[in-house]
Amino acid sequence: MAQLLCGSGLRLMECVRLRVQDIDCAYRAITVRDGKGEKDRIVPLPETVIPELRRQMERVRLLHEEDLAAGYGEVYLPDALARKYPNAAREFGRQYLFPASRRSVDPGSGKVRRHHLDPSALQRAVKRAAGQAGISKRVTPHILRHSFATHLLQAGYDIRTVQELLGHKDVRTTTIYTHVLQRGGLAVRSPLDAG
Repeated sequence: MAQLLCGSGLRLMECVRLRVQDIDCAYRAITVRDGKGEKDRIVPLPETVIPELRRQMERVRLLHEEDLAAGYGEVYLPDALARKYPNAAREFGRQYLFPASRRSVDPGSGKVRRHHLDPSALQRAVKRAAGQAGISKRVTPHILRHSFATHLLQAGYDIRTVQELLGHKDVRTTTIYTHVLQRGGLAVRSPLDAG
């Protein structure tokens, strides 16, 4: 999951809410649905994580089959979608990519469902990994998103592309990443410096 945050620029909640159908290995893309600002966007799927994601999807498939056999197997869907497609909540593609280890009662509907992984599990894992790496600064999953943006700018991607990938409404939010490049003028490199 941490690799997805760093390699795709996902927010913590966008990552834990991913559904199996949001992953497109063929096109190396992840569809972020209903992200911040209630917008959908497409972000890159790092090729290096595809084998592990395929294994994760297989684990989800097996878990989903167990849930169905036990009389469950339904996940939460937004109300409008659930009304339009009444059987969609039981489809494999709609299952969370990172499901909770146990089923629980949905407080809104009273139905027993398998929700997504609790975000605090990823937060603890990132903190633990930082400690094991000897990093003394505070490290959170959101820092991995910052790293994604910074690396794109360092690689020469334009600020508008980075803005779109991060799902920022205003480019001013994205320009905060340019300070680490130690370049002025919205991180534009002078033509005289291009080899």
